[in-house]
Amino acid sequence: MMRGLFGKLPQFFERARPSSPLSELLKRNQAWANEVRNVDGKFFERLARQQTPKYMWIGCADARVPANTIVGLPIGSIFVHRNVANLVNHTDFNCLSAIEYAVKVLKVEHVLVVGHYGCAGVRSALSEQRHTGLVDNWLRHIRDVRMKYLDKLEVLEGDEAQFDALCELNVLEQVKNVAATTAVQDAWARGQR
Repeated sequence: MMRGLFGKLPQFFERARPSSPLSELLKRNQAWANEVRNVDGKFFERLARQQTPKYMWIGCADARVPANTIVGLPIGSIFVHRNVANLVNHTDFNCLSAIEYAVKVLKVEHVLVVGHYGCAGVRSALSEQRHTGLVDNWLRHIRDVRMKYLDKLEVLEGDEAQFDALCELNVLEQVKNVAATTAVQDAWARGQR
């Protein structure tokens, strides 16, 4: 049951803008919550009382890659952080804070860096096309990975082979970056696995 102000939001948006995308999302959320409640009346109570995921998922913001769904785990099983091209860099305080929270507070057992073939961020980094915005700065990290492994990429035949390889190499580099974070280093020093 939705309480307080948030319980009134669907009606507020319905009156304010009956055909707005937000109204539609709120209706769909309410329908989903009702369906979940019909199947398991205590689901939301249990979920609210605990957050004990075994996994942290650092993945691409691509909407085609829903973390829980593609691994067949229920809601609450994975602590998720997403960004363009699943990057972990040492100046991204959002990602670093999420890792620290997952490792120190939630005590996740595994931090997963999950990339995917067909990643638009990696494809953009493979080309030299500029987007004239912050995304160029963000993709610079993948371009650095490309330059680091240029000799391995150039021997591959065809753009698609290089693209797939760069998707894989990007994940490997981000795993190294996770391992180098102070949160993970401190956890290993404490004997946390």
